[in-house]
Order: sequence, then C-alpha cells, then structure tokens
Amino acid sequence: MACEVISPGLSTTVQDRGRPGYYNVGIPEGGSMDRYSAELANALVGNPPEAAVLECTYLGPVLRLTEAATIAVTGAPVPVKVNGEERPGWTRLALEAGDELSFGTLGGGTRFYIAFAGGIDVPEVLGSRSTYILGGIGGVNGRKLEAGDVVPIGTSETEPPGAGTLPEEFRPTFAKEQSVRIVMGLYDHRLTEAGRESLLSSEWKVTPVADRMGIRYSGPGVEWKEREQPFGAGSDPSNIVDAGYAVGSIQIPGGTQPIILHRDAVSGGGYAMVATVISADMDLLARAAPGTATRFVEVSLEEALEARRERAAYRDRALTSLAEA
Repeated sequence: MACEVISPGLSTTVQDRGRPGYYNVGIPEGGSMDRYSAELANALVGNPPEAAVLECTYLGPVLRLTEAATIAVTGAPVPVKVNGEERPGWTRLALEAGDELSFGTLGGGTRFYIAFAGGIDVPEVLGSRSTYILGGIGGVNGRKLEAGDVVPIGTSETEPPGAGTLPEEFRPTFAKEQSVRIVMGLYDHRLTEAGRESLLSSEWKVTPVADRMGIRYSGPGVEWKEREQPFGAGSDPSNIVDAGYAVGSIQIPGGTQPIILHRDAVSGGGYAMVATVISADMDLLARAAPGTATRFVEVSLEEALEARRERAAYRDRALTSLAEA
C-alpha cells in the first residue's frame, strides 16, 4: 500500500515521536512539532503513538491512494477533500483505491497531520522515521516530499477504537493570542531589570521567520547588562562562550527579536538562553501562525512539572474518549 504524491504542498515531511538520545552529537530529537495532534491522528486510525505520520505546513499536498486505506487528519483547521468532496477533520475516514486526497486553505495555525492506519513505512534511521532536513536523514530521502514520490504505508495490526471522531472538547484551539509559560535561566542574569521586565510584560508577535528549527518574535526588545566580553565569546551583548541548548530555549540576539528553539534546533552555540519554554507548551508554539500575539509567563520548575502531568492526563482523557465511545 502506498500514496502517490501528485503535489507536495509547501513542506510535507514524515514525522514521528523523534529520535532522542543523539543531541550530544548534534542530532536533535525532532519529530512532530504538534505532538498532541499527531498522537491523536494515530489514535483515530488505531496506530500506536510512535507511528509515523505526514506533517503538512500551511499548504497541504495532493495524494492518490494505490489501495484502500483508513486515514485521519488532525491539527490546524483545514478543509479535507476526498475526490473534491469535503470531509471532516479529527475523524476516521475510509478511502478507496484511486481516491485523491487534497486540502483547502488553513483556517488558523500552521500545521496539520495525516495518519494512515499502519503508519508511514519508510526505513528507520537512528530509531526514528522522522525527517531531519538539515542532516538529510529520515523520512523520504531526508527531505520534504516532492511530486512523483511514492510513500509506503504499513499494514495495520490493530483495530481502530470505537469512536471515529474526537469530541470537540479534546481538540486544540488555534487562537491569535497565546500565553506561553517559561522557566527563567540559565542566563537571565545577563539581562538588566528593565530587560527582564520587558520580556515578561510586553506583547510579542510571531514573525514569518519560523520553521522547525525555531520561531522568531518581534516586539520592544530587551536590554542586556554591559560587560567586557570574555575570551571566546562574540561581540554581541547576548554572546556567551558556547554552551548546550535545551529545546524550547529563548535567545535574544542583539536584544531585539527573541528566537525560541523548536524540534529541529541545533544543540549548542554562542547565544545566551534567558529562559526555556516548558514542555507542556511546546505544542502551543507549533500552532502559532505569523502575527500571533504572545505573552511570556514565568513559572517555577514545580509548576512546569505539574503542567506536564496535567497535559499527560488531558491526553489520556482524550484517548479514553475514543476507546469508550
């Protein structure tokens, strides 16, 4: 079973839960940007959560099925079309051999996900099928899909859950305003009090400069403390001697536009990390379209851990809602 790529869309890649364990050698974990949406797409078609899906950015692909298949489309709101007829999202759909799957214009957000029962069956690289374009590994030849590609689909060994549709209460929102929780550090001491206040009290907007590596924001900027730069650091006031980066780290080169590192970010470099987005809000970042107004809210490490537990419990309730219906 396979799907033929008639048109690839803007940037369609194979993604799964990622390849943890190689960050120390410069290979990011990667995986689906909006992990909740990808996981629920898999659940709708009866796949395990680690199955590979297609991640589609802004403009979706046009695909043709070589055999009958069961699919689900989740994530950003987008018209789903089978042979030109609109079908619902967040719902299990049965397609026949020769059916053409296409998509309309996004109604918000940036990315949506296509899960096929059986998963995308490309080879694993370092334990994952995820595409890491900068490294040229995973997915289909280490790149985004191109017209003419034939993407293999595995054989499903499990029955889909009882419910074919995820209840509205468990579907994420794609608002034009966000509050993103952060833990300050490791280098927040390099900000002046005014700089710290600007980061936490100002409104920041997502710019079009955003991809799987990072998301740039515009706003009033921040102020760095003056100092004589140490040997090995650059001349920019935000430069440090090289250090490792956590996924979700916030850098503010020159004190102007914050950059939040995301799934495919490099693992280290010479910019100070003034804060880190908590893991529970990383999916939220992935849903932010250009122009989204964002405020950063400082939380403690204990609050971040509790948010992670709450997020896991919410996901479990969503999965249970499918199994029980």
